[in-house]
Amino acid sequence: MISAPTFADEILDLKKQRRAILLAHHYQEPEIQELADVVGDSLELARKARDFSGDVIAFCGVWFMAETAKVLNPHRIVVVPDREASCSLVEACPVEPVREFRRNHPDHVIVSYINTSIEVKAESDILCTSRNAVNIVNSIPREKPVLFLPDRNLGNYVQRLTGRENMQIWQGTCIVHATFPARRVVEAKLEHPGALVVAHPECPESVLALADFIGSTSALIEWCAQSSATEFIVMTESGIQYSLARLPGKKFYYVANENCNCSECPYMKLNTLEKLRDALLNLEPRVELSQELIERALVPLERMLAVK
Repeated sequence: MISAPTFADEILDLKKQRRAILLAHHYQEPEIQELADVVGDSLELARKARDFSGDVIAFCGVWFMAETAKVLNPHRIVVVPDREASCSLVEACPVEPVREFRRNHPDHVIVSYINTSIEVKAESDILCTSRNAVNIVNSIPREKPVLFLPDRNLGNYVQRLTGRENMQIWQGTCIVHATFPARRVVEAKLEHPGALVVAHPECPESVLALADFIGSTSALIEWCAQSSATEFIVMTESGIQYSLARLPGKKFYYVANENCNCSECPYMKLNTLEKLRDALLNLEPRVELSQELIERALVPLERMLAVK
């Protein structure tokens, strides 16, 4: 008896038919990461999108990531499994206040975290990710005043490492990272006294102060892989465990945040295999951007990609 095709089977068949690439963020469900051609953080996926040569990009992440891929691939079809896969940082930073700031402070360099809408990116001078934010801010002449948006925890971290005094910071936060309480890190350290703490810079300063290493999602994975330690307390979205579980001989402990007593991003988890199958089948939801918006957003994006 021939078994019915699974969603995974259908996705792989549609991927061939569509000449598609599947890009997945580390925070996606394991079954999606398992099928992806590339699993990475925002910077890695942006670069893979730029270098892609097929017809369709299926971006398994959140909407702003797919918008970035579309800017880099204006003539290709870019789809996302769920149109409602947004981001609290995007929602905390609407474009009109940014435009008003630009009008009132034309001397400022606007540095936008990649977790922003395409409209905000188009108003920015340069973009950054959590992996390269310090290098990006350091690349700006020190006499130039900076507006960093939208994540205040990442902004505070960058300001601390760069020593940048003339830097204003937007007050947005990630609904996952910003609600990790330091007391739970302390409790985890007491429970696992030999474990090292690794944290994403979107976490509050009180959490970062307890960390042995701070970095982007991919940087955390790389550091854990290279470390001689065998136990780690992980302060980021729990989807990272798909990659961390592949590191032999190491144990990882995940600390819950205050919002849901979990460490999951509700937006990232909206994407499913069934929705991915439908997106490849129907080529919807599709990212559609005007040429003018693409051209304006491409400038700060390429500036970011040019910084090592």
